[in-house]
Amino acid sequence: MTRLEQLFNWRNYLQQAAVTIAIVLIASQIAVLPALATGVYEMPMLSAGDRTWVWDKGDVLSRSTESNISSVLDTLEQKTGKQVRFVTIHRLDYGETTATFADQLFEQWFPAKEDQNNQILLVLDTVTNSAAIRTGEGVKSLLSDEIAQSVAGETVQVPLREGNKYNEAFSEASSRIATVMSGEPDPGAPKVVDNIQVEGTFKKAEETDQGNATVVVVVLLVLATVIPMVTYFWYQGFS
Repeated sequence: MTRLEQLFNWRNYLQQAAVTIAIVLIASQIAVLPALATGVYEMPMLSAGDRTWVWDKGDVLSRSTESNISSVLDTLEQKTGKQVRFVTIHRLDYGETTATFADQLFEQWFPAKEDQNNQILLVLDTVTNSAAIRTGEGVKSLLSDEIAQSVAGETVQVPLREGNKYNEAFSEASSRIATVMSGEPDPGAPKVVDNIQVEGTFKKAEETDQGNATVVVVVLLVLATVIPMVTYFWYQGFS
């Protein structure tokens, strides 16, 4: 076999290797997304008498914040009998929304109407930072639908828009709900501070990961084409 034939064989080998690696990388990106999704069926079972108030499956709350929130909500339950639960998840199943997830989880945890009566459930998806809230009929006299939606859409969202301040968002939400459910006046949503840069310019982690994978694929394909050509011309220069 001549050196020229060897060079062409190496080029074909590198191209095939690059295509194989590219396929593996792309497939891994596609396969990982569903695996990270959280469905209602993955949530732990819970009954109305359970005294666990926070499920941070999105892993965004510090231990001290989770402990403080649990203390506030536990005290509220002891004083009023109303139960509040916060849930964070990281990525929803395909076709799911935070609202539909909250609805299904509310029904799964409290299937009986009498169990739903004194319940409040707040859910946040940490990928989209979208929040949804469900309330039982027994809490609506104090926590009206308007206030509940303000908690999910403003009290939680304002700190998140200011820089993904999850600890602050849930601390403020627990404080506002506890205040209202204790019969005190609603403190209202946090004030929005106008910033020059309204929307962040940094990419999310998911976008960065996918971008890096794309760059790797492109570089491999370019190298698979360029290296054989450079080697060939180098060989020709010395022949």
